[in-house]
Amino acid sequence: MTRSSEPLPDLRRIMIRSVNWIGDAIMTTPAMAAIRAACPDAEIAVVANPPVAELLAHHPACDRIILFDKKRECKGIGGFLRFCAELRDERFDAAFLFQNAFEAAIMAFAASIPIRVGYRTDGRRMFLSHGLSPSISRGLHHTLYYLRLVERFGMTGGDRRITLACTPEEMDRAGELVPHRRFAVINAGAAYGSAKRWFPERFAAVADAVFEEFGLHPVLIGGLGETQIGAEIVRAARTRVLDLTGTTTVRRMMALIARSALMITNDSGPMHVGAAFGVPLVALFGPTDPEATAPVSAAALVVRHSVECSPCRRRVCPTDHRCMHSITVDDVLEAARAVLRETKPPSASSPA
Repeated sequence: MTRSSEPLPDLRRIMIRSVNWIGDAIMTTPAMAAIRAACPDAEIAVVANPPVAELLAHHPACDRIILFDKKRECKGIGGFLRFCAELRDERFDAAFLFQNAFEAAIMAFAASIPIRVGYRTDGRRMFLSHGLSPSISRGLHHTLYYLRLVERFGMTGGDRRITLACTPEEMDRAGELVPHRRFAVINAGAAYGSAKRWFPERFAAVADAVFEEFGLHPVLIGGLGETQIGAEIVRAARTRVLDLTGTTTVRRMMALIARSALMITNDSGPMHVGAAFGVPLVALFGPTDPEATAPVSAAALVVRHSVECSPCRRRVCPTDHRCMHSITVDDVLEAARAVLRETKPPSASSPA
């Protein structure tokens, strides 16, 4: 029988199956901190894909990362079963499954982990020892969605804030990449899909204004698939823009954002990185719902205009992209002025 609400016994070895997107993984960190607070003496290992494994390295709620790479060692059914056998040898007491996929429940079940906590999604109820109906958490911000899962089973504590950590060495190396003491990070991409992306020519206008009005040197970041976007912004901008699109690791991207004085970003994983480090941040929302995924930070402002088809949550806009067209350069600059008024520039030291 799957139990839906009861305190768990004393746990000494805990596995967390993390989610697969960087932004979602950051929104699980308050739940990770709650597990740590409830089980301060337990060893906590996080199973994660390569990008999320990088993201959560050095996190205070995690003792170690177990890499789950479906493109290499864990590829195919044979690789998956070998991985489950390795987890079985770990003799975990409990698994908290933040990933809602059927595969996550099978992984914990095949690893003979006696306590398997997760939402009853994707037809996996019979593989969970402690399951929760997703309807209980419907409509919550994602941070609260994961927190409710662990709190329902007695994992309470922590400060409910999203957190990340960089080492002093990572912060120093990031400083070597940017030859300016004060700079603004512009993230014009969004791995989820083009529907989330504002327009390169408007980002270029913002880059010019950020330098001219605030004295902040614009620095572009983004993934390998977003280099063309970065090149378009550089061509359209009047001021010199440092384009690091496609050149940074996850860890280096984190440290660059942590050192920045301002961030302008689409709704994306890097947006949540900025929020975790308390960077003054302007987030542009179109097809997605800020009630569910807004940056959790007192230093952040969301820019969004209500249109009849939003939030549609589509990866590619099937019509005229009116939700993003409605956001003007002046809207973004007004929000930037507001967050810079309300926050002090972050110190260029390690937030770890």
